[in-house]
Amino acid sequence: MFPVVKRNRISPVGWDVFNVGREFDRLFGPASNGPSSGWSPIVDARETDEEFLVSAELPGLTKDDVEVTVENGVLSLSGEKRETSDEGDADSGRRILERRYGRFQRSFTLPRGVDAEQVEAHLSDGVLTVKLPKAQAAKARRIKIGS
Repeated sequence: MFPVVKRNRISPVGWDVFNVGREFDRLFGPASNGPSSGWSPIVDARETDEEFLVSAELPGLTKDDVEVTVENGVLSLSGEKRETSDEGDADSGRRILERRYGRFQRSFTLPRGVDAEQVEAHLSDGVLTVKLPKAQAAKARRIKIGS
């Protein structure tokens, strides 16, 4: 038989439901591998017959906040997300900020066959899309078999 454990469903005195994550990070360290003061955008990558596509979620950023570079076979996305300040009465209620701010940088080693001179980047609706076209020599081509 297993022992029955009853838990008190009433919150302990002074327990702050909005501060649980911060207390967990304070005691055990941040759950993510990155620094707790910064943030890192979520990135998706996929390949088509013609190109590689890299998409990064960058909500609230403009093209002036982001830099995309290709150098020595490495694609780097970097920039800064600045904290916005709300005008208002500080005594009007509790303020909770869960959005992360600060500098970020993500780097990816490019596969062989990317035409670095033709790379394009577009930022729309908070999503950065980087198109990395394949060089003509890297594209697969069908070889006709002779008899």
